Amino acid sequence: MRNKQCFLCSQNMEEIDYKDAELLGRFTSAQAKIVKPRYTGVCAKHQRTLARAIKRARFMGLLPFVHR
Repeated sequence: MRNKQCFLCSQNMEEIDYKDAELLGRFTSAQAKIVKPRYTGVCAKHQRTLARAIKRARFMGLLPFVHR
C-alpha cells in the first residue's frame, strides 16, 4: 500500500479558509459528514484544521449540517 501525499501539504496551504465552501465540500461525504483522513489522505494537522473550518462553515450557514 502506497502512502498518500497530503493534498493540502502538496498545495502549500498553511491556513484553511472556512469561507471556501468548494474546498471544504471535497472533504465531506454525500450525507454532509466529515470524511476520515484514511479516505481523503490528509495529514493529522490538516485534518484538525479541516474539521474546525467545516464546523465553522456549518455554523455560519455556508455548509449544511445534514443532507436533505
